[in-house]
Amino acid sequence: MSSNCDIHVVEFLEDLKMDEDFDYNDAEDLRFSVERYEEMIRNKDQYFFDAQSFEGIIDYFIENNDPIKALQVIEYALSQHAYAAIFIIRKAQLFAVTNRINEALTLLEKAETLESSNPEIYQLRATIFEKKEQFEAAIIEYEKALSFAEETDDIYLHLAYAYENLGNYEQAIVYLKQCLEQNMENQDALYELAFCFDVLDKPEESINFYLQFINNDPYSFAAWYNLGNAYTKAELFEKALDAYDYAIIINESFASAYFNKGNALANLERYEQAIEVYKRTYEIEQPSAETFCSIGECYEKLEQMDDARAYYKKAVKLDPNLADAWFGTGVTLDSEDRCYESLHFYHKAISIDQSVPDYFFALADSHYKLGNFDKAEDAYEKVLELTANDIEVWLDFSALYYEQNKIQEAIDCVQEGIKSNPDAAELYYRMVAYQFSAGKQQNAINFLEIGLAIDASKHEILFEYLPQLKENKVILEIINKHLLN
Repeated sequence: MSSNCDIHVVEFLEDLKMDEDFDYNDAEDLRFSVERYEEMIRNKDQYFFDAQSFEGIIDYFIENNDPIKALQVIEYALSQHAYAAIFIIRKAQLFAVTNRINEALTLLEKAETLESSNPEIYQLRATIFEKKEQFEAAIIEYEKALSFAEETDDIYLHLAYAYENLGNYEQAIVYLKQCLEQNMENQDALYELAFCFDVLDKPEESINFYLQFINNDPYSFAAWYNLGNAYTKAELFEKALDAYDYAIIINESFASAYFNKGNALANLERYEQAIEVYKRTYEIEQPSAETFCSIGECYEKLEQMDDARAYYKKAVKLDPNLADAWFGTGVTLDSEDRCYESLHFYHKAISIDQSVPDYFFALADSHYKLGNFDKAEDAYEKVLELTANDIEVWLDFSALYYEQNKIQEAIDCVQEGIKSNPDAAELYYRMVAYQFSAGKQQNAINFLEIGLAIDASKHEILFEYLPQLKENKVILEIINKHLLN
């Protein structure tokens, strides 16, 4: 939750999810009370209103976003009902949204002495603590509110928010499940639960939960949608498609379900279908930069580079800070051997987001193709600062040295790669090639033995890089021995 207390009055009060029903369904009665109150103000008179009427008038001005008049009504209400805790609470609410936090807390203390069993006191105090980012204190207050509230689903939801802000997602899940036990239609809880499962990387637990939930409520489009997301996380894309389809059947205007269905189709390499599904979102809402970018990626995979660039261009027009769209444009140019042009787009993407290894990897590749070896080396080093687990980076970086006849640098590079990835057979096979080139046959054989022990099926990698080793009887004998075993 935001720490900013200077927010819209109505939004703040709605966020508190007040439990009371003031039975003001009759608009005529409410209008009469409001008109009578305004008449009293005009005449500078004193009319008596019961507590319920005052509550209705206060609500009226709050709903019309007039906190000054609402506060005025509260003062009149307190003059006639001095010991009614509800009006003190309402005053505290209005003080809270106008950043008079200390005064609000003082009023809540007074309200608590008058009506300690009123859950609104603790909910409001908790909300104030949340906005001050005092989440432990907020949790204590929400726990107090649970003791007195008749409807508790929203309190459980806010407890989950507080634990999320503390980084305790396991406990957040506990409260989110309790929220849904109280109210299965609480879609916020469903989405937050999916978020927590995702953060904890527990797709199987998430799948099991939503399957069970759907058994009890098969018409919850939010549950089907979250199930689809869980299947996607687990890379079960076919099942994800089915889940998204159910969400769409229940709610035909659910744009996010169409978008994520498109993502699932793209992951299944069904790019043409993905494009059509992405475009279905246009019928529901305005196209987003992310949607244009995703369509561009599909066209890129289909090797329709002109179409891909057209959609990437649309994406950056909507959102100039969408790094992936700039990067995608660079990829399309690179694929057409327009490496010099691609550099501009790679640099643009990097200027927006320097945390994506792929951007620097592509930059390194373009510089390599252009013969800018020093710049390529710098880019590879940046990739490895971000991730040391990408085998292809170590292979390509070492090849950069090897093709400049810097054999020892190539060996050192692969050696570092092996330290980070000791089970990567590809690196050992590459090391064999480099050791042979350095005239260190015994070292080469030692690395070959290790690579074969890890994964003998990948030994062809050695010959792809150094074909002349196919004529080496010692190498062939060692390989055959491992294959026979």
